[in-house]
Amino acid sequence: MLRKIIYALLGMILFLFIIIGIWGYAPDMPLDELKAKYANNESEFVTLSNGQTVHLRDEGSKNAPAIILLHGSNSSLHTWDEWTASLKTRYRIIRFDQMGHGLTGPHPASCYSMDCYVETVDAVAENRGLSSFILGGSSMGGGISYAYARAHPEHIDGLILVDPSGAPDVKKADLPIGFKIATMPIINLSMEYITPRAIIEQSLKDTVSVQSVNSKEKIDLYWHLLRRAGNRKATRLRMANHANKPQYAPLQTSPIPVLILWGEEDKLINVASAPWFAKQFTHEKVIIYKGIGHLPMEENAQQSADDVQNWLSKLDIAA
Repeated sequence: MLRKIIYALLGMILFLFIIIGIWGYAPDMPLDELKAKYANNESEFVTLSNGQTVHLRDEGSKNAPAIILLHGSNSSLHTWDEWTASLKTRYRIIRFDQMGHGLTGPHPASCYSMDCYVETVDAVAENRGLSSFILGGSSMGGGISYAYARAHPEHIDGLILVDPSGAPDVKKADLPIGFKIATMPIINLSMEYITPRAIIEQSLKDTVSVQSVNSKEKIDLYWHLLRRAGNRKATRLRMANHANKPQYAPLQTSPIPVLILWGEEDKLINVASAPWFAKQFTHEKVIIYKGIGHLPMEENAQQSADDVQNWLSKLDIAA
């Protein structure tokens, strides 16, 4: 009798997995199709000195002060569209899909450590002929920006950190469901093949406070680019390699000027982490946005871009 019950339970579990697989199966999308949808006339596919080919956009005057912008985990360079439109009239805006993201795709050696991300930023700067620049990043991109400033302070004219990862945990993060699945051993193997659009939609809803930014087109953008060949495996490996984990080492009151922007309602990286970052710099400005979640550059695009413009105008750089 007990054996029959066990077999019945196993059968039910197997049936459930089959249903989930049928419902959520999402094959890789052809790269040419993704390029047709999400590249544009500004898109370049450049091979860097480290051997990686990245999707990059370089907009604004080549003689203007340069700003490199780094997107967050499972995002893409498109997250900076509004900022780029506002800033490129006075600044050179360089943004690219990071390793394992967007149209760039996986790292050729599957290297997703923080050192590899920092190396890629350096390679992009070299490719663009930059000896110094403003570096900005959101979430994981903010953590990479902070790590780059620690490794190469001589290249940084200023730092823009938008809800950055990397501080010691002040309050436990409320991870969206997609991130939770990506960190579950064994189960996360399935995400390379089973990626329901509904999971992406719910994760985006959990990430922001201003839900109007989550249009059908935005959800499709995230869902489609995650399905670029190799990106889902890269996400799993990146989570396993702790590329997003805190980089506790302080900068010890760096003289680099820094602008710290944070959504007060960020559930992914709590605003309580902002003071830790502020303490690492002697020339810091912190702006907290009420009613805004994890993505101020999208949820409060014009105001945050104006705040960046105002801060940049006070730096000792020609614009």
